Amino acid sequence: MDHKKQAAEILEAIGGKENISAATHCVTRLRLALVDEGIVDQEKLNGIDAVKGFFSTNGQFQVVIGQGTVDKVYKELIALAGIGESSKEEVKEATKGKMNPLQRGIKTLADIFIPILPAIVTAGLLLGINNILTAPGIFFDDQSVIDVYPQWSDFANMIIVIANTAFTFLPGLIGWSAVKKFGGSPILGIVMGLILVNPELLNAWSYGEAVKEGTVPHWNLFGLSIEKIGYQGQVLPVLVASYLLTKIEVFLRKKVADSIQLLVVGPVALLVTGFLTFIIIGPVTFAIGNGITDGLVAIFDHFAALGGLIYGGIYGVLVITGMHHTFLAVDIQLIGSTGTTFLWPMLALSNIAQGSAAFAIMAASKDDKLKGLGLSSGISAWLGITEPALFGVNLRFKYPFIIAISSSALAGLYISASGVKANSIGVGGVPGIFSIVAEYWVPFLIGMAIVIIVPFVVTYLYAKRKKDV
Repeated sequence: MDHKKQAAEILEAIGGKENISAATHCVTRLRLALVDEGIVDQEKLNGIDAVKGFFSTNGQFQVVIGQGTVDKVYKELIALAGIGESSKEEVKEATKGKMNPLQRGIKTLADIFIPILPAIVTAGLLLGINNILTAPGIFFDDQSVIDVYPQWSDFANMIIVIANTAFTFLPGLIGWSAVKKFGGSPILGIVMGLILVNPELLNAWSYGEAVKEGTVPHWNLFGLSIEKIGYQGQVLPVLVASYLLTKIEVFLRKKVADSIQLLVVGPVALLVTGFLTFIIIGPVTFAIGNGITDGLVAIFDHFAALGGLIYGGIYGVLVITGMHHTFLAVDIQLIGSTGTTFLWPMLALSNIAQGSAAFAIMAASKDDKLKGLGLSSGISAWLGITEPALFGVNLRFKYPFIIAISSSALAGLYISASGVKANSIGVGGVPGIFSIVAEYWVPFLIGMAIVIIVPFVVTYLYAKRKKDV
């Protein structure tokens, strides 16, 4: 492949060098900050050999090239455009002005939670292995693997210790990422998060029982009674505390002399934020978080099938807008408060449905380029990354996307009515079954069958009838 020629064609299709304000790339995609996305010649761009798809998200115009090729095309592109290499953060900064307040809020949440996602997904996969070893009825009637083979019990226990760590100290992870995003010192964010789960505090999971028994411990600060509780599994307290901590730290760094910053900035910022968190921020956000959780649980308790139908159907639409990132925080809150989440299983099925529709286009198409894109993006979606399938294939032809979200809605209705829950966040695709509570494996497998078979068969038949691929 002539990478310089491909780059020149891409540059021409996106409106020339005057239309690029910044450019970077990831493993598979060019990520561009364009002056005006409206002048992009999509038909010409789609006809370029190196281009496997393109889409716009969060103010960035992204062109799917493929692993191993994208970096070569990128180097030629920036040389032809006469711009320097940019980091992902610089491209994000260049596109920030194009976002409305809601988009900026969603982007902030995404920037906080996506960096900690590998730890959470890893924990979810390890919990899945633990489920296989400890859940009764998978391999033996009414018995687990460790019941039949007790020598595996310590192995399973070691796995659960490793897996649970990310969830046990989740506020520390969120504190690190949030303070880094807000512009403070990440190490102070870690400490702030860990303060909220200090073993000296009443564990948040024991709070409800302690309230019933009247045994909630308190601090007495000069006549002010403050509950001495932790915030395990909570999202909102550490997010708000991290924002306040950053603001105090940044203010102090501007006012305090460099020679004594080490002695003043960290201690004062942590002390003030800590006191305000335990006195005001924690109780208020704890109540809000639990209210959100209780509300969602109540809705799905009374209208499970309808909730599954709606969420299963709209999740693919949420991915297009970027709003799906907000539900990561909701899933984490649900797991922290109840130990399971009923939303995440529908996410996994939605991703599989988009992949199945892309596979159908691959099977129906006579175009080698489209076949390759359908195969690669379908595999990606089945492993939890749907953007290539969504923007490169399904939305391009429209009906694969509609068929996929319809199938996902049907599967969401079924698994929600069956009460399917996940005890962790795992890989949002086919491997997601390992994060499902073992007793719900059969209904989840039926849901998987729906989103594998229905989108593939219906999309394939429709594509053959329409003859547009």
